[in-house]
Amino acid sequence: MNTGGPQRDDGVTQASAGGSGVLVLKLGKRCGGFWIVLAAALLAGTLAYAQFGGRRGPRRGYGRGESSSSTPSWKNPGAFKHDVFSFTRIEYDSGGWGGHGGWATDYRDADINLLFRLQQLTSMKVNDDPEGRVLRLTDPDLYRYPFVYIVESGSLYLSGLEAKSLREHLLNGGFLMLDDFWGQAEWDNMESQIKKAFPERDFRDVPPDHPIFNGTFKLDRDKLQVPGIGSFSRYSPEVTWEPNHAGGNVQDVHFRALYDDKGRMIVLACHNTDNGDGWEREGENEEYFHRFSEKKSYPLAVNIVLYMMSH
Repeated sequence: MNTGGPQRDDGVTQASAGGSGVLVLKLGKRCGGFWIVLAAALLAGTLAYAQFGGRRGPRRGYGRGESSSSTPSWKNPGAFKHDVFSFTRIEYDSGGWGGHGGWATDYRDADINLLFRLQQLTSMKVNDDPEGRVLRLTDPDLYRYPFVYIVESGSLYLSGLEAKSLREHLLNGGFLMLDDFWGQAEWDNMESQIKKAFPERDFRDVPPDHPIFNGTFKLDRDKLQVPGIGSFSRYSPEVTWEPNHAGGNVQDVHFRALYDDKGRMIVLACHNTDNGDGWEREGENEEYFHRFSEKKSYPLAVNIVLYMMSH
């Protein structure tokens, strides 16, 4: 849905302030069949920098349970205890190209910040657990959580059982977002692991007119690269990639996908970009927030989530 509104220099179009349009989505088997109303008017304007109480504190590490900043919190009404959207991070064993990175990168700030922004910018009810949601692909509760996220996919390793579970989950209505992996070597490792689940399917470039670029926010696909904040701080403002990755071109962002037999996107690979840092690090640097979190990482995430929930 193109909401109209002013076109900005970064290629993002937002809903006009004061708009009264309301988008109603009927959710099918993925989310229990309940209705959810998204007030497009709430998406007018821009995100407030450091909404969580000023510039946030220094990063204290990547590990599970650690936080780089204060944690936003909210509570859902009791009636929405189960009918909420959950951002579900997949825990996996690292392997592949050099064993670089891991599943817990950006945890848990990225997860909680994204959920906070989703409930702030829309009328969606989202998981209010301050620890987020982390599962392995073999967890028997996986079916409860349609949206799953794998970070640092260049170091992904899937066992046979995990590949089987992933295939079943996605073909039964699930959606996988892959993020923060750079260069050809990391792409090749990710693709080899996803091929264990879908040997008969090949990744295809997502066209610029796809709904994930033309939903609540209209986005220029080729201008959505987000660097990690370390690269942003270390290099010139013109460098939006991460030069410290070996193994091929890292300067061009790619969005490639797998589709089911009905043409529904089931896997979205966000290559040569780091949306997770855009969510996690939003309160650490004002310029980084305005250039990348506000204009790229969050608008793309809103579009992806709404696409997933309506297809």
